[in-house]
Amino acid sequence: MKTAVTIRNLVKTFGDVCAVNHLNLDVPEGSIYGFLGPNGSGKTTTLKMLVGMTEPDSGEIELFGNKVVYGNDAFREDIGFLPDVPGFYDWMTAKEFLQFSGSLYHIDPSVLQPRIQELLTMVGLTKSANKRIGGFSRGMKQRLGIAQALVNDPKIILLDEPVSALDPIGRKEVMEIIGKLAGKVTVFFSTHILADVERICDRVIIIKDGKALLEDSIDNIHAMSGARNIEMEFENGGTVPFGAWLETKPWVESLAIENRRILLKVGDLQIARTEILQRVSEQGLLLKKFVIAEPTLEDIFIKAVNAHA
Repeated sequence: MKTAVTIRNLVKTFGDVCAVNHLNLDVPEGSIYGFLGPNGSGKTTTLKMLVGMTEPDSGEIELFGNKVVYGNDAFREDIGFLPDVPGFYDWMTAKEFLQFSGSLYHIDPSVLQPRIQELLTMVGLTKSANKRIGGFSRGMKQRLGIAQALVNDPKIILLDEPVSALDPIGRKEVMEIIGKLAGKVTVFFSTHILADVERICDRVIIIKDGKALLEDSIDNIHAMSGARNIEMEFENGGTVPFGAWLETKPWVESLAIENRRILLKVGDLQIARTEILQRVSEQGLLLKKFVIAEPTLEDIFIKAVNAHA
């Protein structure tokens, strides 16, 4: 698989504060890549170095195999960027704003006009194309910002906290748009709203104090996250004896019994599932519920961040 972004040993300091500390990452081309970390972890600084707005102290950044050099804007046509607090000319209409944005890239009008119409349709602003931006909601402005970031037909779009200031409806609308970009353009976005990342991202990195704590695909992160939670409920009793049997098993990490329900955390899901279901069959018990609950990305995030506190 080709790589859209490669970062090696990236360092940026501000006085005595090391905002980005020897950061390494690889973003697969065409992926939706989540850049996660608590506030002040170095996410925005990293994005600004990626787009050439901030000069690194050391390290290297490559976009599609080409080295990013601070002050050289040769790579800018490959990038679309939406900052955390985007600015708009409120007296412009949405259509005028996209025309202005496209003119900065010297896009031929014969190419730009149909592209603007396509982008307005994609972000759900066709009916508002001729309305002044000053009357837009936050969600509408953010959707327009995504359209602006795509106006130059970039290879990668960089989004800095694109949904942090939105209400649930606005956040859902923006995340649906981002999700539809999968495979069409590489998406690299920072956020602290982990449920959104879990739903649409192929791969994530978690950073703290400018350092990478964990980087992998969503599936692999879940797979290596260790213990699993199992909830069981019986129709015909036997809960207490079954709980006593579970207490003898080395793969049980914690156990709680609530009426006919058993809640347990296991270290080896495969062995636990095999032995539990075999025991249920041997005892002639009737399962009303057997649910395996994997830890959420939020659980994994908190564990990773707290482990490096």
